[in-house]
Amino acid sequence: MAQTPIRETLLQQANRQFDTQSYAKAVALYQEVLDEGMLPLEQRKLAQLNMAYSYFKLGDNVKAEQFYQEGLPEEPLSGSLANHYLHYAKVLANNGKMQESQRFFERYQSSKLTESRQAQNAETFTKKKITYRIDYLAINTPNAEFSPMYFRDGLVYVSGKAPAAVSSESPEKGYLDLFYVTKPDEIKSLGSLNADGSEAEAKETTHADRPKNTKLGSDSYTRITSNDSRTIGVYNSYGLNEQVNNTTGAVAKPGKPAPFSKELNTRFHEGPATFSADGSRIIFTRNNFNEGQKGISDDNNIKLKLYTAQWGNGDWANVQELPFNSDEYSTAHPSLSKDGTLLYFVSDMPKGIGGKDIYVSHFENGQWSKPINLGKELNTRQDEVFPTVDERGNLYFSTSGRKGGLGGLDLFYAILSKDGTKVIEVIHLDAPINSKADDFGLVTDASRTTGYFSSNRREGDDDIYRFTRESSLYECRELLLRVFDTQNMQHLDSATITIRSKIGGEGTDKILQTDANGWAHLCLASDNDFVFTVSKDGFMGNTIGFSTRYLTDDKPTRLEVSLSKPTIVTETVAKALIPEKKKTNQTDAAQNLKHSRVRGIVRTETDRQPIEGVLVKLRNECDKKIYEAITGPDGRYDFEIAEGCDYTLIYSKDTYGTNTLKIGKVPKKAQPKVLSKDVGLLKKGDIVQLDNIYHDQGKQAIRPDAARELDKLVATMKRYPSLQAEILSHTDSRGDAGYNKSLSQKRAQAVVDYMAAKGIARTRMQATGMGESMPVNGCVDGVICTEGEYQRNRRTEFKVLEIR
Repeated sequence: MAQTPIRETLLQQANRQFDTQSYAKAVALYQEVLDEGMLPLEQRKLAQLNMAYSYFKLGDNVKAEQFYQEGLPEEPLSGSLANHYLHYAKVLANNGKMQESQRFFERYQSSKLTESRQAQNAETFTKKKITYRIDYLAINTPNAEFSPMYFRDGLVYVSGKAPAAVSSESPEKGYLDLFYVTKPDEIKSLGSLNADGSEAEAKETTHADRPKNTKLGSDSYTRITSNDSRTIGVYNSYGLNEQVNNTTGAVAKPGKPAPFSKELNTRFHEGPATFSADGSRIIFTRNNFNEGQKGISDDNNIKLKLYTAQWGNGDWANVQELPFNSDEYSTAHPSLSKDGTLLYFVSDMPKGIGGKDIYVSHFENGQWSKPINLGKELNTRQDEVFPTVDERGNLYFSTSGRKGGLGGLDLFYAILSKDGTKVIEVIHLDAPINSKADDFGLVTDASRTTGYFSSNRREGDDDIYRFTRESSLYECRELLLRVFDTQNMQHLDSATITIRSKIGGEGTDKILQTDANGWAHLCLASDNDFVFTVSKDGFMGNTIGFSTRYLTDDKPTRLEVSLSKPTIVTETVAKALIPEKKKTNQTDAAQNLKHSRVRGIVRTETDRQPIEGVLVKLRNECDKKIYEAITGPDGRYDFEIAEGCDYTLIYSKDTYGTNTLKIGKVPKKAQPKVLSKDVGLLKKGDIVQLDNIYHDQGKQAIRPDAARELDKLVATMKRYPSLQAEILSHTDSRGDAGYNKSLSQKRAQAVVDYMAAKGIARTRMQATGMGESMPVNGCVDGVICTEGEYQRNRRTEFKVLEIR
């Protein structure tokens, strides 16, 4: 009879779709399961959490928030489930609920800090939020102000009409014009924003009585064009110059705006713009009008174009189109690189990736080259707009098409290749620079020390904000650490550095090694304290402290640590380190001794091979003095001991577990003797077969002979408190392979249960059933073996997962 396949339940189907990242199908199946109302509470909660995460991945943050509210239990989540705190924090941020988002992000961090050493996240060492102060500026009016860009000693930006300071200017100058303010540092702040994006109390005046702004393009004398979607300017730092007059006859007073140019400002839309480093050339956006003639596309729209002009005779002159303009598509939002050879801009030209894309053109032989699309690494199916490039070559832009945004247009920056045409990485800027509203048009210096950007977060109209960084630009403090030999000042390669962070307390160690030149490079969280323990075979360890508190600059820190070789206090017997041809007993060896000695060989636990470079410490329990020796290639050590005192031997080596042996006192009046103390050391990755841990065929119970051997393993686990082990159980090849796999898992779990009953924490053990997959002899399927040969394959091993 053919076997009838077992039909999956709806919940199993939903889980399978979820595991394969088919989130849309998973949502539909989970909904059916939840509607049935037959799930136990625990399974229902898990289904709701999976539903919430599925909606999050599908981009439906509203439903994701709803199911997270229903599914998150009151008791703390642990393990992989704690990641839901992080996902929920992102969902809340996407929905504009920054304070709640921060609360769940902190809960996520707290859950990570309480996990075991293996589950510790490296963010314990590197996580540090970049903080900014945001100021709302007095140059803002009830109309639109956006797309600031640096020019000489001032700031040029786009405004919907003449601000109050120059209200005598004719309103027929056009809806969008360029304005200029000298010494922008002197622009007054009317209020500021907190780190979570909430508004702080205004210091001078409030913004509550401002009239609502009308939509761009709603005036009576211009039609809606592509320029009515928000635009952005460019960043370049040009240094300080003398105060300049604008060309309308009005003097631009420090901190006060004035129209930028009589020649450039027309009755059409102008802006955003960008400038060459010396301020002699401008490239700007304008409607498709030339010499009073409007250019209309085939779809009966007036597109945007890029124009360039040069400074001369007190104003901008020789206005010309750029060669890649077209009546059929728009080019806008220009930004020049520091050297003026690269022009980044926005266009909806054909064969783009989607919507408006960002392009780059080279200035070669006096002409602009054919534009290059920056590709899918930056552009999405949505609009990418408002590109600006800083002096380091980082490209800032805005889009709503990338995951991780907070809402509306979000600001990102791209790290570009040296030639400025390829995108290496795109990084999202955190709140409060980004918000749930539209954020765009950012200009700044290479270190983001300060800058300006546009946002419609207040009352829905576009305003200009100033930001000032109040923390390190980087999420961690760069540290270069060098380890060297105290005696000859030579660098030490392969030295082990253990870093402990005080943020997480226990269980936050991070380990790395020095390179061939003795250097280690790491990044540490700001506002934290650390302890470095440095060690190397053949050297005494060294421990130093380091703090990143109160370090506000972004320069890397250099730290040097010296290691010295141990002084051997006891006199070792050289002859004892050389294998003797003739065997002698302890009585013969002690005949010529004045005092007793302890000797031994340090070997590996797995193959019993001598270990070189083991640091052996002998502690006298009478006076607490410590004597040290280092094993040679034969693994031997030798100490003289005084009669009448207890001693403790401590064996340690990098990557091996530290072992300890007690030596009972030799009576004072006793004949000197030689104590033999051979010892084995375990290291990470060792697999040790347990003698006599056999099982009866088809059974999982612990046999009496196996229990005695397991008691030895319990003692080993207690001797190595840091040891974490994987219990591996094997079966012979008889029977079904699937059944054997299940049986071996039960046998491994039985060993774990036995050891747990003897006081070993379950968190230190992991049960793994290997089935019949790894026989130690040729007894595989199809081979007839004796019962003894089969029994050899029914064995238990333990693998060292972690040990110190």
